[in-house]
Amino acid sequence: MKTADIFKKKTVFSLEIFPPKRDADESVIYSTLDELTDIHPDFISVTYGAAGGKNGSNTIKIASDIVAKYGTTSAAHLPCINLTKTQAAEILDSIKASGIENVLALRGDIPDDTTPAGDFSHADELVSFIHDNYDLNIIAACYPEVHPESRNVVEDIKHLKNKVSCGVSHLITQLFLDNRYFYDFRERTQLAGINIPIEAGIMPVTNKRQIERMVKLCGVKLPTKFVRILEHYGDNPVALRDAGIAYAVDQINDLVAEGVDGIHLYTMNDPYVAHKIYGAVHNLVNR
Repeated sequence: MKTADIFKKKTVFSLEIFPPKRDADESVIYSTLDELTDIHPDFISVTYGAAGGKNGSNTIKIASDIVAKYGTTSAAHLPCINLTKTQAAEILDSIKASGIENVLALRGDIPDDTTPAGDFSHADELVSFIHDNYDLNIIAACYPEVHPESRNVVEDIKHLKNKVSCGVSHLITQLFLDNRYFYDFRERTQLAGINIPIEAGIMPVTNKRQIERMVKLCGVKLPTKFVRILEHYGDNPVALRDAGIAYAVDQINDLVAEGVDGIHLYTMNDPYVAHKIYGAVHNLVNR
């Protein structure tokens, strides 16, 4: 199923997983899926390669198995910064042949120590390439707190509108910890005439290293309430995990009450956390 069709029926609840690292036991990811599919998510997205690696074959295999073995809609991530059009076509041909109908088109991180060698400079170019050559549903990313490389919110929305016009059917946000950023962002998209579903990407923060890494990579701003949680529970891993789950549940409850199109939960391959969150919100998202 194409994800664009799911939004016509309900508030969407979806999950993100990542493939195992190279040389890791592949059975672990399927044990994780056995537990996550008990949630009956509307779809599961699979990140590209192992820990951001260049080999996306695991992504395609796992996304295909999600459809074939678990009967759940899947989406395969595809970063393009190092791909030629020939390489992109080979990957997209494989995605199509594997029964996957949805692609999350991304630019990907630009390496610090090398010059990108691909044919795509930005995600909108990949979106256009997919739209022009494949009958695939295209998902794209967006940034409630503004893309870190945009000069201002006006430029950010201008680039996003262009990306959407190239053929995107729905958007998934980068994580955020203050819902006000999402509501302000949604208002800007509406004023700009971006009228496709926007899923809120929620990452339950369950350890200090995780949030420190997210702040560094994505520039996520920490609201005062969240800083106090870190100060209070930072040296108690179990308490911080439970507080992070509760914080994510509060975020989701508020977002659903304000009419969010969907929730995309970054599971970090942790079924326990995903189940705890879904158990607290499923009555809202299944309406």
